[in-house]
This record gives sequence, structure tokens and C-alpha cells, in this order.
Amino acid sequence: MTYRNGAYVMDTREDRIAQAIGRTDTMVQVRTPGGGLQWEVPASALRLATREEREAAGLRPYLSGCAECVELEAARQKAGPGERPRATAAARTRWIVEHSAAEARR
Repeated sequence: MTYRNGAYVMDTREDRIAQAIGRTDTMVQVRTPGGGLQWEVPASALRLATREEREAAGLRPYLSGCAECVELEAARQKAGPGERPRATAAARTRWIVEHSAAEARR
């Protein structure tokens, strides 16, 4: 499987969360979330991190300290059933464009 840069994955060899930052033919380059230690993992030893694993690692976009992300998350939580998909998309798009994509460009 191919993982896009910025995706949170689990290194199943060590049962730890990482963020994909690059790849070669057979290896995926990962690092600890938020920067720091980098290593390479065979793609076969990775899987996408679950929401629970991301949250357990403190990877909650609305806790990033970004005021607009906090507002969008609050709106998403208050949205009714018919409005919730649009509010969720707005919150996630903001996080991806302003934070995940910015981090990948560094």
C-alpha cells in the first residue's frame, strides 16, 4: 500500500505511531509526529493509524492551538445531522490545508 505524505501510520514492528514523510521503491520514510526521530519502514510493516490511536497520541486537530480550527470543531460538534457532513469537511479541510500540508512543505 502507498501512504501519502502526512498520513499517520502504525509501524507494526514496534507498535508505534509515525507520520509518513517520503518513500523509496520498497521503504516508507516516517518520523515521530510533530518532527524529530526519522526512520525507514518496509511498506508491508505499516498500516494506517486508527482514529483512536491518533487521539491517544494527542493528534487532535482541534487541540492544535489554532483558533480557527477550534472554532470549526466547535461548529462541527454543534451541527445537526443535515449540517454535520459539511461542518466536518470544513474542519478537516482547514486542518489539512493549513497544518498538515504546511508541515509537509517544510
